[in-house]
Order: sequence, then C-alpha cells, then structure tokens
Amino acid sequence: MTRPAHSYYEAIDAGDYGRLADLLDPAFVHERSDRTLEGRDRFVEFMRDERPLTDTEHVVDAVYESGSGVAVRGRLLDAAGDELFAFVDVFAVEDGRLAGLKTYVRTDG
Repeated sequence: MTRPAHSYYEAIDAGDYGRLADLLDPAFVHERSDRTLEGRDRFVEFMRDERPLTDTEHVVDAVYESGSGVAVRGRLLDAAGDELFAFVDVFAVEDGRLAGLKTYVRTDG
C-alpha cells in the first residue's frame, strides 16, 4: 500500500503530471487548511499550474499503514535544500489508487 504514496511524491517532485494523474482516483479529494481540491483533474491542474513553488523535494521520514489508509510524515524542501515545512499526509487508498488526501503542515519549526 505504501507504493502509491511514494509514487505520489516521486511524480510531483519530477513534474510528471501524467504519472500523478494515473495514481489518483477520478474522484480524488485533497483537503488542507487553506483549501479543498475536488477531482483528479482539478488537483493535477493545481499541482502543474498554480502552486507557488514547483522546484521542491518531498522527504519521507516515516510511513504508517492502517487498514485502507496510509499516513506519511515528512518535510518539503526548496531548491536549495532548505526546509519549507514539515507535513503529515493521510491518504485513503482504494483499489490501488489514491482516493483522498488530508494534509497537515507545521511551519514553525
């Protein structure tokens, strides 16, 4: 189950939005404190065209599996390797695809 989550970060970091779309269920929903993006196409559009920084790297520090979900604790780094924020992503996985994602971030060190 952890493979789709790892592949999610790899696709985003590589800018491979076709691969990202393949990992997501068509009804994928991403929830975070500042917005909710509904639908695979809308999420991929945001990641490709609207996010403020695209030259980033996701560092996965821990993965926790439970039932049909997986939680990932990690850090987002900028192009210089500096930490932008720490995060916990909680994925819902259905039939090998990512069906939903809830993101929690910590920016205060």
